[in-house]
This record gives sequence, C-alpha cells and structure tokens, in this order.
Amino acid sequence: MPDVQDSAPPKDPGDAESGTCPPETSGPSQERHGAPKDPSPRPLLTRGLQRGLSPGQKSDPGLTETMNEVSKLSTETGMNHDLRRKEKIFPPSSLESKGKETMHNAFWDHLKEQLAATPPDFSCALELLKEIKEILLSLLLPRQNRLRNEIEEALDMNFLSQEAEHGALDVPHLSKYILSMMTLLCAPVRDEAVQKLEDITDPVPLLRGILQVLGLMKMDMVNYTIQSLQPHLQEHSIQHERAQFQELLSKQPGLLDYTTKWLTQAVADLTTPPSTCPDTPDSSGVPGPSPSEAANVPEPLSPTMVLIQGFLNLLLWDPENEEFPETLLTDRARLQELETQLRQLTVLASVLLVASSFSGSVLFGSPQFVDKLKRIAKSQMEDFDSRPEEAMVTVSEQVSQEIHQSLKNMGLAALSSDSTASLTGQLQNIAKKENCVRSVIDQRIHLFLKCCLVLGVQRSLLDLPGGLTVIEAELAELGQKFVNLTHHNQQVFGPYYTKILKALVSPVQELETKVESV
Repeated sequence: MPDVQDSAPPKDPGDAESGTCPPETSGPSQERHGAPKDPSPRPLLTRGLQRGLSPGQKSDPGLTETMNEVSKLSTETGMNHDLRRKEKIFPPSSLESKGKETMHNAFWDHLKEQLAATPPDFSCALELLKEIKEILLSLLLPRQNRLRNEIEEALDMNFLSQEAEHGALDVPHLSKYILSMMTLLCAPVRDEAVQKLEDITDPVPLLRGILQVLGLMKMDMVNYTIQSLQPHLQEHSIQHERAQFQELLSKQPGLLDYTTKWLTQAVADLTTPPSTCPDTPDSSGVPGPSPSEAANVPEPLSPTMVLIQGFLNLLLWDPENEEFPETLLTDRARLQELETQLRQLTVLASVLLVASSFSGSVLFGSPQFVDKLKRIAKSQMEDFDSRPEEAMVTVSEQVSQEIHQSLKNMGLAALSSDSTASLTGQLQNIAKKENCVRSVIDQRIHLFLKCCLVLGVQRSLLDLPGGLTVIEAELAELGQKFVNLTHHNQQVFGPYYTKILKALVSPVQELETKVESV
C-alpha cells in the first residue's frame, strides 16, 4: 500500500440514495504534529493511589489499568480537536523503506510477467481486483445499497475467475470501471490524482496507481469517520474517565491531597507580587512589552484564574517533586514534553533576538535568512538539554559565521572582530538560566500561554509580546497543545476543582474585602 500523505472527507455521490454531503476540505491532513509518545503512566498513578490507602488496604490493579486505557482514549479524542490518521512514512534511506520498496517492486514485476505470458496468468491480477473491490465497498456509506450492488455485480470474483480460466479477463476494461467508481467516491482533493490515472494505458502501472490512490481514499474515509464521531467519543471519554476516578476516590479519600496543595500554591502565587528581572547589559536589546503585556496587572482572584495559574505552574514543575496533582498524573508525560518544547522555544527566540541586534533590519528582514538561523539553533536543541554550554558554543560559531557571510554577500559591512566577539559571547551566555534575555523571553512565552488559556490561541497570536513574532508558528503549535490538554482535563475534573477552589478562594476574597474596608 502507498504512503498516505493527504486526507480529506470522501464524496457522498449525488446519485447514491441521496443524503447530506460530508464537509469538504481541500488541504492536507494534519497529524498530531510533534505530539509526544504516550508512555504508560501506571507507575506514577500507582504511587498516587498507594499513598491514600489505609493500612493493609491494596489498590485495585484493574482500576489502575482501566484509568490507563481511558487516558489513551481521552488523549486521542479530547486533546486533539483536529485528529487525523496518517499512514506511517519511513525515511527514504531507512531499512524499512528500502525493504518495502523492494517487495513492492518485486510484486509488480511478477504481475507484469504474468500478464505478458502466453497464455496470460491472471492469478495476481485476481487478487488485486479482489482487494480493490473490498476497498471500494469500504468507502460506501451504509445507505448506498445501489452502488454496493453495482460493485458486487461488476467485480463478481466468481465470474472474473471463470473469465481468467478461459484467458478472457479484460483487465483494461475493469480498470476503467474502477476509475469511474473512484471518480464518484473520492473526495474533491483526490480528483486530480484520479484524472491522472486515466492517462495511463499500461495495465500494471495503472493498477499500481489505482491501489495508491485507493489507499489515500481509504484514509480519507477513516478520518471523516473519526471527525464525525469525535464529539460523541469525547463526551463518552470525559464521563467514563470521571467515573473511574470517582470510583478510586471513594476507596481512597486522600486521593485529592496533592491536587489541593497544587491549587493552594496557585492562590499564593496570584496574591504575591511577581519578581522582575534586574536591568543588565544583556537586556538592552530586548524589545519592550506588547500592549497586552504592559496591561498585565494582577487580576481579581477567581477560581478560573487560580486554575489557569495552576496549569502554568505545571510547566515549571520540579521533576524531583513527586507531589504531582492526582488529577493530572496521566498527563504528566505530556506536560513534561510541553515543558521541554517551551524551553527550546525560549532558547530559540533568545538566539534570534540576540542575532537580530547584530544583523541589521535589511538582513534580518529576509525570511530565508531567519529560517536558516532557526535551523542552526534547532539542530542543537537536543544537545542543549544535556550539554547547554557546548551546544551554545556551536550555535554561536555557526550563527556568527552565517551573519558575517550574509552581510558580505549583500555588500554590507561585515562584522568587526569586536562585534563578532560580543555576538558569540552573548549567544553563549544564553546557556545560563539566569541570562536576562532568556528570562524575559521565558516570561513572555508564559504570558502568551496564559493568554491562550484566557482568550484562545488565535486571538493571542494577534498581539504577541516583543521578541516572539519570529517563532509565531512554533508558539501556535505549543499553545494549541497546551489549550487542548488543559481544556480536556478541566472538563473531566471540573467538579473536583470547583469544590476545592470554593474552599480556597472564598476565604481570600473575604479577607481582601475586610482589608479594603479598613
């Protein structure tokens, strides 16, 4: 089968028992781009469960396993509102890709030999026609009985086998019929691919092309079905996951202790004035805050703001701290992946910000130049997590060389030795957590994520804080993942959060009211 790269909802043929048409899409599908692997959260969940047990009481492994399975379901349906399936694509140079190509070529060469033999051997062709028939039938909607009967009659395998035995199987004629049916059933985005097949006269390349496009059409139908069922699956997963957690909670009353502690810390953070980064030479090149950032004054304490602050705190969680909120244990691996992505974006934006002050507006106004600097920085991100100083040395050398060469190519004044030394020094200082450029960028990315939770991703992108516009696409991806995760978690555990926050927020509000009256 082919590698699937695009997907779109299928057509609902106008002559097929009527009915409404699925919504059209004309662009390629998007898989959960950059989504982390979902390692089993069982060890983390088990420790959380064991902590709340009374002496001699044992946790129910069946319930724990159920929570794990429910978590996987909710990940697919609740945290990705644009879920698409895509066939796995191996790198062209990989053993898997080479092996797959070798086997496919061997099969099609064998088919060509069979059809060219005297008399022709139709055994492989029959198997292909049988598979094609099954795919065509799978593309039909339940009410399309007339088309189903037509395909069954036109591709009656018993009749085709009899024709093959007498050497009278008309493969070109059958291929034309299959193409006409594909034209009727495919999504609009596949029309061009089907039309190209009509120009192929050699039966072997034609059958190969038919199978490839049918593979895409089959994936289109899968994705259309997923999108159609997603609201129902999402609601079911929310109710099921909440019911399973409630069953655990009824056996372990202390199961929400860490969750309460987590939200209590969020209240404390909101009622404590934030610290600011001291002015240093490193901060001189940092653009001023955006209007939304300048207006970032403390909000009135509310359950919603406390919960948002709590979710933001999870991106700064100390990995040594095992007092992780019980309601988020199954999301911990995904949150850690988001934290890693956030840190890498902080470094990337810091590198680009420092580089822009040495590049000039003409050079840094070139998207190609900025993209090249991005590739340089991103190539060292994996090493940055383990060896930040060494990674930034490499980045500083490559970035300074790229700036120097680009300025020279454009006929502009190249960097002086002093400027080059200053550039590399400032870039290497980004490896330090206390670096002020890095600290300011980190604060602004957290502000962006906060805005995403309050306003949504698209509205937040309209007013990005200074220094973040160069990573807008990356921020959009990070923000959407974070919003999806927190939104689903809030839908599942909202009743528990409401009860905890009612006890935490009300006393604080009463105290603030008394202070104001004095």
